[in-house]
Amino acid sequence: MNPVFKQVGIVGAGAMGRGIAQIAAQAGSHVVMVDMQNGAAESAQVAIHAQWERMCERGKVDAIQLASFKTRLRCAESLGGLAHCDLIVEAVVERLDVKAHLMSELESLVQAGTVLASNTSSLSVTAIAAGLKRPEQVAGFHFFNPVPLMKVVEVIAGLKTATSVCAALADYARQMGHTPVKAMDTPGFIVNHAGRAYGTEALRIVNEGVADFATVDRILKDQIGFKLGPFELMDLTGLDVSHPVMEAIYHQYFEEPRYRPSAITAQRLAGGLLGKKSGAGFYAYDAGVAQLSSEPSVPHVDEIPPVWVSPRAARRVELLGLLRDLGAKIETGASPSTLALTLVAPLGFDITTVAVVERLDPARTIGIDMMVDDASSKRRVLATNPATRQDMRHAAHALMARDGKSVSVIKDSGGFVSQRVVAGIVNIGSDICQQGICTPADLETAVTLGLGYPLGPLALGNAYGPTNMLEILFNMQTVYGDPRYRPSPWLRRRGAIGLSLLHQED
Repeated sequence: MNPVFKQVGIVGAGAMGRGIAQIAAQAGSHVVMVDMQNGAAESAQVAIHAQWERMCERGKVDAIQLASFKTRLRCAESLGGLAHCDLIVEAVVERLDVKAHLMSELESLVQAGTVLASNTSSLSVTAIAAGLKRPEQVAGFHFFNPVPLMKVVEVIAGLKTATSVCAALADYARQMGHTPVKAMDTPGFIVNHAGRAYGTEALRIVNEGVADFATVDRILKDQIGFKLGPFELMDLTGLDVSHPVMEAIYHQYFEEPRYRPSAITAQRLAGGLLGKKSGAGFYAYDAGVAQLSSEPSVPHVDEIPPVWVSPRAARRVELLGLLRDLGAKIETGASPSTLALTLVAPLGFDITTVAVVERLDPARTIGIDMMVDDASSKRRVLATNPATRQDMRHAAHALMARDGKSVSVIKDSGGFVSQRVVAGIVNIGSDICQQGICTPADLETAVTLGLGYPLGPLALGNAYGPTNMLEILFNMQTVYGDPRYRPSPWLRRRGAIGLSLLHQED
């Protein structure tokens, strides 16, 4: 092994510092851990040794590697024990004053060529290094928890950081077995910035009474393929972590509407409903297992009325084919009969607006989300409007469940659940590209590895269509009159002419 950094210091022996120390030693570096809390570094060393021993028992490393790892990890009683290091990574509390003071202390101890890296998740690297004599030696080196398993690391350059420093950190990340992504020094960097739409838009949907927590989670998992719904994810992370990040990014971007936090999470945080760690969050937990409510049963309907499909429906040909497969009697007239169940499939518009504009009887009008190809989805989503009759609601539900596929029925809103969340993810990802925070390729890598999304933001836009994303955002902006749905110029230029997003750069 010939690591880029042979002598590495870690300040802070919590979960993050411990994880970074582990993979640094595995990469061949000699690692020294320091923590201001008495005994914390030694406890971390014991825990890392135990982790390596488990790896040996499972055959992931052999006895020689195990012994080598252990010899390369030790503790020091004070910062002075790090004076010989050529890289020091701090993983202390997320406070600018604490990190800036620590960096100043370290700079006074180390050699001029030593790289000082911060594992900050949201603080400005430029601000952390502002008071130093050698700010060019300071960079962000943001790992994700648990460090050994989350294989991505953000390398962040402050305004004065030397290019060579970031290049060396990126090379070292690869030696650790991680994938580096390079980011500008902006709030949230890449991953925490790109992740804004998933939770915040889901919270808005619930806050509007469109659907409950469990329904939103089911829709996004079954239609789009997310591993965890947004409320499951917030319960896993904990609102004591998630909500402050929402507030921090919102304020650091000077109240940008796209990042607006929710009163729902603020109230739950105040009430101690943090999630899995507190035994209750958006879900109740029994022995660490979420207690999920049963889905509403499919209503029994003696006779399904004939179905008329709006000529403006998205994927109309596909929808008509689906109805035929389900055995529906389809009306083909220019307008629906007085008995017909009327189906509309808008992108971004609410069902009420569509019924009024198309002069349809709202009592018999139901919306269906056709943004997603039905064959690739595990769930169909219907939406009522305030005037929809219950018999029509039940008929649509029963019809769409005939082949056994799950069906969710939500209330009217501008854009269905998946449309709103996916368009938001694509829009914020496009804005990250517009600002030049990172390359499109690094954006996709950071989001898929750091957030576990089924596709990166731009690949999602490609999958569901740049023009569709643009149409959803424009229509939602009309419905809500809210600047949070303002399309990014990067997306608008591509969506307007139907270009694929991922590989189109200015």
